[in-house]
Parts: sequence; C-alpha cells; structure tokens
Amino acid sequence: MRRLFASFWQSNVFFLGVSAVGTVFVAINTVAYAGWSIMVRRIAEAFSAWILPGGILLLALFVGADLLGGGHNLLFHWRTEGIMEEGHPNYDAIIAGKSGFLNLGFYIGRMIAFVGIWWFFSERLRKLSLAEDQMGGTGFWDKSINVSAMFLVLYAVSSSISAWDWVMSIDTHWFSTMFGWYVFASWWVSGIAGILLTAIYLKQAGYLRWLNANHLHDLGKLMFGFSIFWTYVWFSQFMLIWYANLPEEAVYFNQRLGGFDGKYTWLFFFNLIINFAFPFLVLMTRDAKRQIIMLKIVAMAVLIGHWLDFYMMVMPGTMQGDSGFIIEIGTGLLFLGTFLWLMTSRLAKAPLVPINHPFVEESVHHTT
Repeated sequence: MRRLFASFWQSNVFFLGVSAVGTVFVAINTVAYAGWSIMVRRIAEAFSAWILPGGILLLALFVGADLLGGGHNLLFHWRTEGIMEEGHPNYDAIIAGKSGFLNLGFYIGRMIAFVGIWWFFSERLRKLSLAEDQMGGTGFWDKSINVSAMFLVLYAVSSSISAWDWVMSIDTHWFSTMFGWYVFASWWVSGIAGILLTAIYLKQAGYLRWLNANHLHDLGKLMFGFSIFWTYVWFSQFMLIWYANLPEEAVYFNQRLGGFDGKYTWLFFFNLIINFAFPFLVLMTRDAKRQIIMLKIVAMAVLIGHWLDFYMMVMPGTMQGDSGFIIEIGTGLLFLGTFLWLMTSRLAKAPLVPINHPFVEESVHHTT
C-alpha cells in the first residue's frame, strides 16, 4: 500500500508541475511581448487541463495516506502520531520544531490555495484567449498582460513552497534552501519538452502548418538552456552539502549515493547523464535544434529523465530500499495517458492558432 501511494504521489506531483508550467509558459511570453511563441500558445494552454484533477487527487492521496497508515502516514514521517507531542514515545524534537509550518491545517490549506491559484489563473488566461478569438481587438491582450504578471508573482512563491511541502517534507529532518528552484527547474524543462513534443506530433499529423524550423529551434534552445540550468542548481545544491559535510544535510545524498546497499547509486549517476550530458551533447549545434528527429529523441529523454528525477526525490524517503520499477512505470503510464486525454480534449476545443492575437502575423513569419 505504501509503495502504491508513493508511486501515485510521485507521478501526480510530476504531472501537476508540468501542467502548471503550461500556464507559466503562456504568462512569461505574454509579459515579455514575445511573438514567436503564439504558434504553440494553445498547446501550453491545454497543458493546464490536469491542474484541477491533479490537485484533487493530491489532496485525496494525502488524506488517504493519513487514514490508511494506522497512526503512521504512508508518505510523510512528520504525520506520525505523537511525533510533535513532548513525552510521547514517538516524539521527535527536530520535527516538533517545525510544527508551526508542518501541521495538518496549514499544510492542507497551502495545498488547496496553491492549486486553486494555478487553476484560477490558467482558466482566466484561457478565457481571455478564447474571447480574443471571437471578438478580436487588443483589449483582451492588455488584460492578459496584467493577469500574467500577477500570476507569475504568485507562482514564484507558491511553486517553491509547494516543492517544500510535497517533496522536501518527505525527508522531514533534511532541508535545502535551493530545493524550490531545483524542483521548479525539473518541472520547467519537462514542460518545455512536452510542449515541443506535442508541437512536433501536431505538425507531422498535418496541423500547425505555419509552425516552422525557427519555432522548433527556439523551443530546442529553451530545452537545451534549461537542462543546463537544472544541472547548475543540482550541482550547486550537491556541492555545498558535500563540502560542508554536515550529517543532517549529507544524509539526503548518502541515501541516494551508496545507501540502502547501493540501490539508487546507478540511478543517481544516470540522472545526470540523461538530464544533462545527453541533451547538452546532442543539442549543442544549431542544426541539431532544427532537426525534428533529434528534438523528439531529446524531448522524450528529458521527460523520462525528470520523471526519474522525481522518483529519486520521493522513493528513498518513503520506501527506503524497498522500491522498484514495475508498479512505478505502470503508474507513470496511467498518469501519462490520462494527462494526454485531458490535454488533447482541451486542445480540440479551440483553433490551434489564436487567429486574432495581435502578434499572430509575427509568429507566422518568425525567423531566427
């Protein structure tokens, strides 16, 4: 039961983050007055279809892990009965010191608030985009700029705190001030890879006839650049903890690098190869970023690699050395299928190109 909950939690947090990245992509390009991205804007808008179902499932998983654990939450050690009560056999002074932040009411409140914010702004930007299709003009675009700016400020805060809540608090004793950025980097590059892969498949299926090599080149550059950014955050976090060599910090990497009889050691290094070395070497040249086959291979590798990255974040803290891959891969495919069903359903409900967007002509004639 614990393994099933951990597997569902891992995949849901991954896909929920990727789903929100679709709205982040729209918002960033809106406030930046970016014209090139209009050709893939509807794909990014469609990604947000998973936010509300994913948020509801996240809450259900947390409550279910509490109820079925018999006094020991199946996922989070800090929810163990009596762990914050001085004098109780389960009392843990370190965890009790975090009770102001890690308590049931505040935790669930943050979860509902964050998912609610992401969903609300996703729906608001989507409605403005669809209204612009119907009525044209620049009024809806002007409103989108204000909505996007507000969303990005709230997302910057909520994405970091959600990473602490949903992932870092699994290893309750451990903490890292860079963890919010680390999780965001993994979500963001996965979202870019997903948008790119969807655009390629639509193009090959005969849709998005104005999508050209220049649009793919820009998406390839984003995927290439943010793979390096993820590695920068990964290395910065690892190097500082390794150099300081403090037991309360180093334990996180000790578990993943040699701990549990070396169960995760190969995955620790494979994580760097598939998420950094492979995209870096393959997409280094300009031509590679303009070749569909190269982009497809790298995008799929990035999505698999960062799903495994979340596996590395969740499983050692929940399952210790008892995790595996059969259930986890099956769960991941179940989430992938559901995500694609919701995303493509939303994609089919509106024109694939925002026909009345002020920058649509710029995107059609985009060159790099």
